[in-house]
Amino acid sequence: MKSHLAVEAPSSTTVSYVVASKKRPTSKTLILIGYCLRVSLAFHVLLANLCKLQEDGMLEHGQGYAELLFRLTFIDSFVEYLASRAEWWQLGITSAILLWACLRRPYVEESLLVLQGLGIQTSTSSSYYFVSPTTTFISTTRIQDIVIHEAFKGLEVKFYLAVIVEGATEVVVVFPSLLPRLDVLQEVWRGTRRCLYANTPKAG
Repeated sequence: MKSHLAVEAPSSTTVSYVVASKKRPTSKTLILIGYCLRVSLAFHVLLANLCKLQEDGMLEHGQGYAELLFRLTFIDSFVEYLASRAEWWQLGITSAILLWACLRRPYVEESLLVLQGLGIQTSTSSSYYFVSPTTTFISTTRIQDIVIHEAFKGLEVKFYLAVIVEGATEVVVVFPSLLPRLDVLQEVWRGTRRCLYANTPKAG
């Protein structure tokens, strides 16, 4: 899977490495437009289901709320037309697919935050919006080493960045879902060690 690396260093003691399966848009306007399109599509899907409920006489108590929602769109007649022509099973399957597409993220994002003197935090974003990412924090005192290992995945050799943690039976894999290229891992490895052990006195 192709990956894109973004490096942010807000201070000399903090550095963040973000790997994404798709290059993130840099324009906040484009990001906002994308969110608005997703919200608009989800809204009209729910509106189509309300139209179907209203048509079948199953929306007695929520009639006023339904009318208010209809006024918030300019294509209410088109939505009503689609709802009236569709069977419930067709509308249900289509709604489920469209809502799934609206809630699913278009890319996977994993990050490594390095805090000098404190430790590192790994994070993997959820595949869906509104779901918190999975994060793991490892303090500096528990980090024994940070290495690049190689392993076989099928018939292919994959490299991965791993943190050897004191007392743990397994290493902590950084960017476990994306497994970025070796050159990306080497850049992250060098930067992480440089930031994490910048003030560590040399032996001898």
